[in-house]
Amino acid sequence: MKMELVLILEAILLTANQPLTVAQLTQFFTQDESVDSVAIQVALKQLAVQTQERSFDLIETARGYRLQTKQRYSQWVVKHQEEPTPKYSRVFLETLALIAWRQPITRAELEAIRGVAVNANVLKALIERDWVRVLGHKPVPGRPELLGTTKQFLDYFNLKSLDDLPQLAELKDLVV
Repeated sequence: MKMELVLILEAILLTANQPLTVAQLTQFFTQDESVDSVAIQVALKQLAVQTQERSFDLIETARGYRLQTKQRYSQWVVKHQEEPTPKYSRVFLETLALIAWRQPITRAELEAIRGVAVNANVLKALIERDWVRVLGHKPVPGRPELLGTTKQFLDYFNLKSLDDLPQLAELKDLVV
């Protein structure tokens, strides 16, 4: 069952429309099959090794595991995508970056850092994409919303947690 389990997990992950956790993967098996979370984790490690010679990788994100085409094959894969890769404005990306690195953060704090008003449409788009959500309210007069990123944001950028974000010092070195 060991090698068969790896192939079964590969098939499940290939057809899943979102990342799956180990707990979710165990639900695909009956009690008679005796597949527990430890067996799933061992099989996932084996699958990760096997994908090194394939056109895709096993990626672990905040919401679980998924199979993803390797970057070096993306120029061929994008040719059959139904919708073009979205282009994001600088304002959109700056706002998202500030929320990601400074969360929880209020709209007023975003505006103070950027020095300009935050466009309501930018925040609306980030919330609609499910990359940003309201985490709560700041305990100050007016109780402004505190914004933070979601697991969907982490998944989109192949991050397991916010700790995987590059440090701001690393980004400053990239800007010339």
